[in-house]
Amino acid sequence: MGRLDEVHHPEWHNCLRLVSDAYELLVPTQFGIRILHFGWAGGENLFWTEPSPTESADAWRVYGGHRLWHAPEHPIRTYCPDNDPIEWHWDGYQLLLRQPTEPRTGIQKEAAITPHTDSVQVRHRLVNRNLWEVRLAAWALSVMRPSGVALIPQEPYHPHPDALLPVRRVALWAYTDMSDPRLRWGKRLIQVRQDPRADAPLKIGVSNTLGWMAYWLGETLFVKRYAYDPSAEYPDLGCNTEVFTNAAMLELETLSPLTTLPPDGALEHIERWSLHRVGAYLDDEDALLETLAYALRD
Repeated sequence: MGRLDEVHHPEWHNCLRLVSDAYELLVPTQFGIRILHFGWAGGENLFWTEPSPTESADAWRVYGGHRLWHAPEHPIRTYCPDNDPIEWHWDGYQLLLRQPTEPRTGIQKEAAITPHTDSVQVRHRLVNRNLWEVRLAAWALSVMRPSGVALIPQEPYHPHPDALLPVRRVALWAYTDMSDPRLRWGKRLIQVRQDPRADAPLKIGVSNTLGWMAYWLGETLFVKRYAYDPSAEYPDLGCNTEVFTNAAMLELETLSPLTTLPPDGALEHIERWSLHRVGAYLDDEDALLETLAYALRD
């Protein structure tokens, strides 16, 4: 399904290039866990990256790309530096990445990347290396290049007399303006446009029972799929799907249920990524839904 090569990158130095018939990923091994390139094989990177980190070696660096955090967000637990070399193993089918245990939190992060014919599976794993229980959730963030549009499905629509109970949670951050023109609250879709001219960040979160979100960039649609557990508790007032954007980039964020891990306990959070050639962006919601239905048909 895939071929792995060790390559040198001018900014990220020692890297692993994982190439399938359709897709290409680039993973640095001298820091991380990060996936700093994802796109069509031989094509452009869909991820935004920070080309020249200027922070000190013992500070958290932006880097960009795809990363794994643990939630809820906190200035100490969330922003642990990931600047040290990682372990990796390739068995011909799956690339396993393992980060050193975070000294501040006692949490160890792992990711397993498995290429398939029409998708890539990324299995995120958090392991509690403390001598006590820790309550947390896996939080997977993909930092996308600017000038695209994030798409989140609305819950299925039903007319009023038959719909007496709420079907979704929506979370807003203190810096989010609901009248921001980058936000479009549609009948079937929530759209968040990345605007390089924006002068303020914004973030929204939702409980997403349909288990997918997407980013339309140029003529390519990037789709993430992931599980939703209706009986579980999620971070951030019950969100498993979040979008953050500023003038530089946009983040597609998914979260696992909050889990109490015993010592040496682990939790997993799986995303399945796929790319689709869709043509220029469609401003009409019905046309968008038709294209999305084709992309999500399997």
